[in-house]
Amino acid sequence: MKFCFFLLVITSWNMSAMAQQPASGGQARQSKPAATTVGVEPTAYSADKRIVAKGQLLFQNSCSPCHNFLQKGIGPNLGQVTTQVSATWLKQFIRNAPEKISQKDDRATRLFNEYKQVMPAFSNLTETDLTALLAYIHANHKAESLASSAEKLGAGLENPIPAKLAKSGLRLRLSEVLTAPATSTAIPHARINKMAVLPGQPDRVTPDRVTPDRVFLQDLRGILYELVGNELRVFMDIRKERPDFIPAPGLATGFGSFAFHPDFYQNGLLYTTHTEKAGTAPADFAYADTIPVRLQWVLTEWKVNKPTEAIFSGTGRELLRVNFVSAIHGLQEITFNPLASPKSPDYGLLYMGLGDGGATEEGYYFLCNDKSRIWGSVARIDPRGRNSTNGRYGIPPENPYAQDQNPATLGEIFCRGFRNPNRISWSPDGKMLITDIGQHNAEELNLGIAGADYGWPQREGTFRMNPRGNMSVVYPLPSDDSSSAYSYPVAQYDHDEGNAISGGFVNTGTSLPLLNGKYVFGDVVNGRVFFVESADLKTGTQVPVQEVDLEVDGQLTTFQKLSGSKKTDLRFGMGLHHGLYLFTKTDGKLYRVTDCYQPR
Repeated sequence: MKFCFFLLVITSWNMSAMAQQPASGGQARQSKPAATTVGVEPTAYSADKRIVAKGQLLFQNSCSPCHNFLQKGIGPNLGQVTTQVSATWLKQFIRNAPEKISQKDDRATRLFNEYKQVMPAFSNLTETDLTALLAYIHANHKAESLASSAEKLGAGLENPIPAKLAKSGLRLRLSEVLTAPATSTAIPHARINKMAVLPGQPDRVTPDRVTPDRVFLQDLRGILYELVGNELRVFMDIRKERPDFIPAPGLATGFGSFAFHPDFYQNGLLYTTHTEKAGTAPADFAYADTIPVRLQWVLTEWKVNKPTEAIFSGTGRELLRVNFVSAIHGLQEITFNPLASPKSPDYGLLYMGLGDGGATEEGYYFLCNDKSRIWGSVARIDPRGRNSTNGRYGIPPENPYAQDQNPATLGEIFCRGFRNPNRISWSPDGKMLITDIGQHNAEELNLGIAGADYGWPQREGTFRMNPRGNMSVVYPLPSDDSSSAYSYPVAQYDHDEGNAISGGFVNTGTSLPLLNGKYVFGDVVNGRVFFVESADLKTGTQVPVQEVDLEVDGQLTTFQKLSGSKKTDLRFGMGLHHGLYLFTKTDGKLYRVTDCYQPR
């Protein structure tokens, strides 16, 4: 996967200076004058339209998931980089960023310390490719930063959450189960992403014969596996079913998520999401044609011919299609409420976590700050109904904006105000738990409440944000915040601790008693594993997050050590008998938690 050409490229000397300053918990960020720029080659970039167009294609395919020209996100804002860093240095860095860092290059080291990731070398790029890429970036130069025209909110917070996460004293013993088949020679070797159990059901013909539980694991590059013992067997390959499928440019694009209908063994219905190129087909959820479309996310209902068979055969029906501004924060999660009984109004309703698609970072914050638009929300639909605008699915009458009889609100929305609601699960006592990956400061765990607004892009965590200004800065909540009616996370951590929350599950199995009742989750990037007490999760308060240690083969370790990478791409899954699994996309390794204990 091509990943973040300029992840560590410095965008301003002022930002680099701030990166060196020690955190001073809760203290206001002090502005400093920018240092004199050196080594800049203002005439080094081509203005030829054909070269710029080639560079645009390279940027869209390889850089846009992590970078834009307005905000810092996964990587730095590139709006001013070509007037502050020389073309010679940029080309050297793109060709071999790890080498630049190993040479202790000053600006590469400072940005590595901030973003805590390193991009691979791209020695395959030709001089012509690099010239075109830099020409496009220079053509998007912003002479004035957003911060200079931002709404005045006072001084930002240097360290939003000063307190460090506590060690719990608990240790997880992990046992390696398997390495997923490589779907690429480049890291990540296997983009394994979601693991879920398909519960067994009594046979329709012979009720005393029960179909056993089955476990499935999906690779974002298009494959749905069934885990049989310690072996992964291909159940479905979306690449063969949908010729317009694209897994590029990486991150969360590709085969996003899957969910089996709770009556799967009766109706054979399976749901998936995947990405296709912009303009492949008319979108059900679109916006003004003056706003770019990077790709489309598609929700499909599959009618499986033989639900008990080991290999998929069947037909697909498209339910809906959504345009997205960029390749990030798409339709990454679909799921049914596993606690809903057949008599419950929630039974058979499909939840969908739709991110903002990077719209806020690209300057289109209004797309995800609107009750009439689907972006930045958790939607809930009845896949077997037909009262939607396109007539392919139903809008449950219990949905908050279906009940309000207001044509200006979107009936599909269950709750909204998210940047990237990438995982949804339920606790045994019925709490809906939604993890939301933050911009540059806070990672969130939220209680899902019908009709609630979680604040994005006006809020990140329990902090104020200015979507029209510098979004790498957050501010204290205003004194009259109660009038905003925003809902806030029940647990959070800032980027001193990690960079992207990886959603998990409340442990309910009998084999790990010290974990019972704990919501176990972690950080995508550094692979640290955390928990909160599920019973303590209540609206209006934030519970403490605690860290657990990891042990493999009797030795204390970390996922960074195990995967051999600073970016682990950690994920969590549930297996048979409520078994807890952890896996890393970087190397495709799957681990089972065999014990949780407190060392003496």
